[in-house]
Amino acid sequence: MKAISIQSPNTRRLAWQTLVAGFALATAVMAQPALAAPADSMIKAVKFDDVSEVNKLLSQGLDPNLVDNTGAPLLVIAAREKSDKVAQVLIDNPKTDIEKLDPAGENAMMLAALNDDLNMVNMLIAKDAEVNKKGWTPLHYAATNGNDDIVKVLLDHSAYIDAGSPNGTTPLMMAARGGHLSTVKLLLDEGADLRVKNQIGLTAVDFAKQYHEKDVAEGLAARLASMQTQGASATPQTGTNSAK
Repeated sequence: MKAISIQSPNTRRLAWQTLVAGFALATAVMAQPALAAPADSMIKAVKFDDVSEVNKLLSQGLDPNLVDNTGAPLLVIAAREKSDKVAQVLIDNPKTDIEKLDPAGENAMMLAALNDDLNMVNMLIAKDAEVNKKGWTPLHYAATNGNDDIVKVLLDHSAYIDAGSPNGTTPLMMAARGGHLSTVKLLLDEGADLRVKNQIGLTAVDFAKQYHEKDVAEGLAARLASMQTQGASATPQTGTNSAK
């Protein structure tokens, strides 16, 4: 009589798991692309400032406005990575939207200002990039890190000196927050209003105090006191004559 082979449940389960694993591996291998997608190659080339690769991919019709998986446009990536050579190629491309924002509302000019990349700021300005925008601006970003050269260039190209962020914070407040004495002085000398308050009632003096920037706080407080004294002395004094 022929013997009947009976497999235990564990044996059958192991065989099934082996079959499933083998199928999944085969599927993954078949799905694996032979080469990286052109978009991935472009993003990598931008990050590494690889001009020849960027030019090659652009000549093949790749969109200079494509974004990475976080939504950051190529030009914003170039500004973030300080890839100036690639940035110039993208800026010179007539199809590139040099004002294109990432999901955080940042454009290339803002990140160049934040990174102290005066060269890229000048490249963008030469192509008529806007120095002003609603909300946070390149001037806010330059003031945040005390980038005086960029602050001056932006102001020379009509950047609004008392621009308000979404909560009313000005570039002067950001410079005071960071303890950047020279930037604070530059902004004041160029006409920044020390008396402006943001939406929660804070002035540049308050920012300096909150972030323990004693020298900036004292300097701003002294300047504000001087302004108030001058204002009081300029106010005409009205006298009253008693009737006789």
